Amino acid sequence: MKHLCTLIIPLLLGVLHLQAQNNPQANAQSPMRKLQLAEFAIANLYVDKVDEEKLVEDAIKGMLEKLDPHSAYSNAEEVKKMNEPLQGNFEGIGVQFNMVEDTLFIIQPVSGGPSEKVGILAGDRIVTVNDTTIAGVKMSREDIMRRLRGPKGTHVKLGISRHGFNELLTFDVTRDKIPLHTIDAAYLIRKGIGYVRISSFGATTHTEFTDAITQLKKQGMKHLILDLQGNGGGYLNAAVDIANEFLEADELIVYTEGLRQPRREFKAKGDGKLRTGNIVVLIDEFSASASEIVSGAIQDWDRGQVVGRRSFGKGLVQRPLDLPDGSMIRLTTARYYTPAGRCIQKPYDDKKKYKEDLNDRFKKGEFIHADSIHFPDSLKYTTRKEGRIVYGGGGIMPDYFIPLDTTRYNKYHRDLAAKGSIINASLRYIDNHREELTSRYKNFDSFNQKFEVTPDLLQQLVENGNKAGVKFDEALYTEALPQLKLQMKALIARDLWEMNEYFRIMNEENESVTKALDLLQKTKK
Repeated sequence: MKHLCTLIIPLLLGVLHLQAQNNPQANAQSPMRKLQLAEFAIANLYVDKVDEEKLVEDAIKGMLEKLDPHSAYSNAEEVKKMNEPLQGNFEGIGVQFNMVEDTLFIIQPVSGGPSEKVGILAGDRIVTVNDTTIAGVKMSREDIMRRLRGPKGTHVKLGISRHGFNELLTFDVTRDKIPLHTIDAAYLIRKGIGYVRISSFGATTHTEFTDAITQLKKQGMKHLILDLQGNGGGYLNAAVDIANEFLEADELIVYTEGLRQPRREFKAKGDGKLRTGNIVVLIDEFSASASEIVSGAIQDWDRGQVVGRRSFGKGLVQRPLDLPDGSMIRLTTARYYTPAGRCIQKPYDDKKKYKEDLNDRFKKGEFIHADSIHFPDSLKYTTRKEGRIVYGGGGIMPDYFIPLDTTRYNKYHRDLAAKGSIINASLRYIDNHREELTSRYKNFDSFNQKFEVTPDLLQQLVENGNKAGVKFDEALYTEALPQLKLQMKALIARDLWEMNEYFRIMNEENESVTKALDLLQKTKK
């Protein structure tokens, strides 16, 4: 064996040298050739068996980690999961659900979806999937989702537990494409003022948005609150399409530019539905990427006012590079710039500091005091129409700062939320009183005016907290009570109707929304 290795090693190295000679483009001094030689040698000479595919994946990840924070590698399965929310649909059974103590509670079947078609109802509990028990066995959420999802046209047998029936009900569901909506809420918040909340920028966002605007205009909307709080971004084209709705023809929305990517401009067409009326955009520290493109364009053209806290600061453009096995590299190729020339991306020279940026902002007091933020003159820009001062350097700084209310949610409230006690108590209440609630409250307006969180529900909340390890503190409980009641009422409304009704309740206590209403009511014509 020793003599055999002595023969093989020079032979392989000779082959490598010959390959380099035959390919002038890949000379032995090039970094790429060096990488190829290393991988070839490890795969053919290493003492033990190696997973060559994983070896290459790790090498790719290692290279990308040396670049910026957003260049990344994803395997084929990760690519599929990552694309589902942006593409606007996935394939499955079509239910909104929540996990409560290892039990899958159906909040609502998707209207017109596979589950609704076979008679599955809100309040049902899925106990088995294809005769495999998923309730009470501590199965992970990922495993449950994997069993429920599947290609369009395939069948899944569900064992359902339903109030009023002692035996398990069985439903055969044919999986289908399930739409994913990117607009959480759209309603008339005050006379003449609409409110639209976009959760992400996906393939269907623009269509959803224009449909919502059409309906709101029929109800008399003249001015708009566009809520992008917590919106982490999505497709560039979706952001451009949304910004187009507000701007005049040929007004620049955003441009991209990189070392090897020439400047590329995206301009408004002048056919938008919202070129008149007053606009307020809501942002916070979690608003990123596409959210910053939209808010930056509206601010730079003096088209509307931005309210909230400085946005995240993600302005790097990733180009997806598909690999033969279905995996993908997302490689940063350019930066986003607002119409005034501001770079949206915050510095990332120190990646550890970049990852801790939001924590650092909080510690420095930026979320509490606007005057804690200082920009050098080199980052000063002016808006395109009114010449107002705005700043670059990462993220969009709002025109009106809304501090983070650190007193609003005390420790007891935060611990209850973190342990799932608030949502679990609300779901249990819905489960036990659904028929009573739907009979008593024929519509949301009736519910909103008359429903009060009951002492029994609050007691259930406290007991859930105790079971989850959240020790009862009477003083903190009393302090948190108004917010707990509001949140639980909103959760119950969501489960009886839609997410839209959740925000209709919660927004009445949202300081950014309150400021937006104040601005619009003072300036509306």
